[in-house]
Amino acid sequence: MTSNNPLLVPVTEFIDYSSIKTEHIVPAIKQLLTENKALIEEIAARPAPLTWDSFVEFLAVNSSQLWRAWNVVNHLNSVVNTPELRAAYNEILPIITEYSTWIGLNKDLYHHYKALHNSAEFDTLSLSQQRVITLALRDFKLSGVELEGNDKERYAQISEQLANTSQKFSENSLDAVDNWAHYVLSKDELTGIPEDTLVAAAEAAKADGKDGYKFTLKMPSYLPVMQYARNGKLREIMYRGYSTIASDQGDTRFDNSDNIEQLLRLRQEESHLLGFKNFADMQLETRMANTAEQVISFLRDLASRAKPYALKDIDTLKAFAKEKLAIDSLNPWDYAYVSEQLRQQKYTYSDEEIKQYLPEDTVLKGFFAIVKTLYQVDFAPIAISTWHPDVKVFAVQENNQTIGYIYFDLYARVGKQSGAWVGSERSRHIYNDNTITPIVYLTCNFTPPTANKPALLSPDDLITLFHESGHALHALLSKVKEPAASPFSSVEWDAIELPSQFMENFVWEWEVMEPMTRHWETNQKLPHDLFAKMLAAKNFQSGMQTVRQIEFALFDMLIHQKTEKLTIQDVLDILNQVRQEVAVIIPPTWNRFPHNFSHLFAGGYGAGYYSYKWAEVLSADAYSLFEENRTPQGSTVNPDIGRQFKDKILAVGGSMPAAEFFKAYRGRDPQPEALLRHNGMLENI
Repeated sequence: MTSNNPLLVPVTEFIDYSSIKTEHIVPAIKQLLTENKALIEEIAARPAPLTWDSFVEFLAVNSSQLWRAWNVVNHLNSVVNTPELRAAYNEILPIITEYSTWIGLNKDLYHHYKALHNSAEFDTLSLSQQRVITLALRDFKLSGVELEGNDKERYAQISEQLANTSQKFSENSLDAVDNWAHYVLSKDELTGIPEDTLVAAAEAAKADGKDGYKFTLKMPSYLPVMQYARNGKLREIMYRGYSTIASDQGDTRFDNSDNIEQLLRLRQEESHLLGFKNFADMQLETRMANTAEQVISFLRDLASRAKPYALKDIDTLKAFAKEKLAIDSLNPWDYAYVSEQLRQQKYTYSDEEIKQYLPEDTVLKGFFAIVKTLYQVDFAPIAISTWHPDVKVFAVQENNQTIGYIYFDLYARVGKQSGAWVGSERSRHIYNDNTITPIVYLTCNFTPPTANKPALLSPDDLITLFHESGHALHALLSKVKEPAASPFSSVEWDAIELPSQFMENFVWEWEVMEPMTRHWETNQKLPHDLFAKMLAAKNFQSGMQTVRQIEFALFDMLIHQKTEKLTIQDVLDILNQVRQEVAVIIPPTWNRFPHNFSHLFAGGYGAGYYSYKWAEVLSADAYSLFEENRTPQGSTVNPDIGRQFKDKILAVGGSMPAAEFFKAYRGRDPQPEALLRHNGMLENI
């Protein structure tokens, strides 16, 4: 299946997604691996020193087809997962992991990079090219290139086991969600749940050949029940299902306990082989933060500032529940419901009310307009092959030139991983007279349209869209010529969330929000007084939300700072200790949050979840420059400052350390005051 194989088209051409069959995957990747391995062996055997063009550039050009094909397969595994595709993916995963490990352990390649670094040519290279070489040398050391004998062999084994175990963790999470359902026959049990959620639930039940309503653990089904259902027993059923995904307390076929233990053990062994005390220290070699102690101190300091606000939030919630809802004590499945009731009473609006003004087509049109104002780029729809009929594709244009492409895959469905993320099909690459434009995937899990209603975004969905767009724009607007210095390749992990969290701020600006709104039935714009209520509620329970994120981040750092072998009970005990320290809501003992924590165990955020809060300091401070330079009309949507952000942060990609590009933009080091102010946590309690 290598002839007419859509995965084997040149990297300059579009992938024909609709033509990709499962049987294309293994032959294509194996062929490309064989070709690339022969190429690397030939280069490695050449006498040193090699030049940038004959070595680094040559490798980048000739390996691009392999990594583009693998990116495509990886993406399809996440968004249209089937048993057949999964089998092909799992067949090829160990082979490509072995290849990546082989490269990282290749001393001849390593010596070529060292020789080029020490050559006279190095000083003549651009700063971006120098950084590519410097980071390559660092990454070779972190890939075990200096290991010998049994240690080298064991490192290769660990790399393969880590990849396979992470994939199994991800599969278990997906399968546990896809195999869980709760059916309700009587609509009387569903009082309070929005009508569009009920319509979707009825359609889902009918598709299964059942009467009544089907509820699942996917967010468009789960969240409305938790927020709006008056039926506490239903909320409890849903909460228990969600809180025990892929665990010993749920469907034990998908229990991730062993995978968590295995991943932690392998990560610790890997870090020891490379000379680090623990996995956290190893990971921080490639971060802005220097030590685990620095991160833990950062998180605990933030917790000490936020927890008084969180405790105040809880006291307010409990008093409201008792006085207005006759709920004397709150169970974990009550918090979202009571919070929504309190918000509706306090601010006299609901998310469901706002949602009616946010049909997806109008939102995207308004979103494209704000991006044009800030960054002077346009989005032009194009008709090309996709992996699902719901996917929309746009060419991104600057000065009437196409600079990249973006695929929007916005709706939840069976076989698609939960959550929201941005991935890269290919990175920008300019060499000789060739220009390869970037292609990115923006993936969400919003409620899909029904026969009678368009897709409507909730306020949280809107924030998610803006967040993910920041990642996408980072890749699309980078001016870096070298793929190895692209944003997703070399920006420090604890700075990669800067552009995404930065974009969230614009949701709270009326001149941004108003053009994105249109009531799906009446075509009326969102009333300003309704937006004002939404804005007033912006920091509603921000204390609770902040300590919850700190809980996750501190748990992550502490388990990866351990040097001893951890059992799943040890992991749960550490999580409970963290909760006793920083949390204000303590879940039941049967809660198994870690078992579905894909960021940590399948998504690359191990010893890195703190990045969200770390980067939030950067993003809030970056946005404060817009606040300090409002337009004469009082708007933060200032194209001049937008151009600075584009030129000094987005365009530089990973061509320089994040601390440097932030300082070039802001004129100083980052300061936390803007974050605290944005979250309403500067005033006295």
